[in-house]
Amino acid sequence: MSTTTTWNLDAAHCVAEFKVKHMMISNVKGHFTGISGVLNLDESDVTKSSIAATIDATTISTGEAQRDGHLKSPDFFDVAQFPTLSFQSTDVVRKSEDELTATGDLTIHGVTRSVVFAVEGPTAPGKDPWGNTRIGLSAVTKISRKDFGLTWNAALETGGILVGDDITITLDVQFVKA
Repeated sequence: MSTTTTWNLDAAHCVAEFKVKHMMISNVKGHFTGISGVLNLDESDVTKSSIAATIDATTISTGEAQRDGHLKSPDFFDVAQFPTLSFQSTDVVRKSEDELTATGDLTIHGVTRSVVFAVEGPTAPGKDPWGNTRIGLSAVTKISRKDFGLTWNAALETGGILVGDDITITLDVQFVKA
């Protein structure tokens, strides 16, 4: 008999980050603060669990206002037309005691592709000082931004390109038992 519990993502204790090569020489990182989601955790068989998450694309921040504005523009995320990014799991596989893969549909810029996140966790449940039960997990994947229609770039005088294609996405999240 399965025991499925519902866990709500706690946005105040979550980080959704990305990293991309700039000018082919160093990484630029950014994050989103507007993240929400639900984990339906099958406690007897974690592979029967599912997760759905949404990110508010307008909350993108790289620490540089001009770059953030460009990322929100039609050249990149086009937040006026595509205000959210989303993920819906389709399959969870146990790799080891503390490692899973979560395959699912990632939608960015109106384009949906299947991606695989390497997942650490979920952690054992713990009580916070207010009596809520919490768990956490970390997940990472690498995508091609061009696969999602994010193709803007500029050639460099010295050869090469301004913005790399590979994007690493890292999530460090906490959930509160509903």
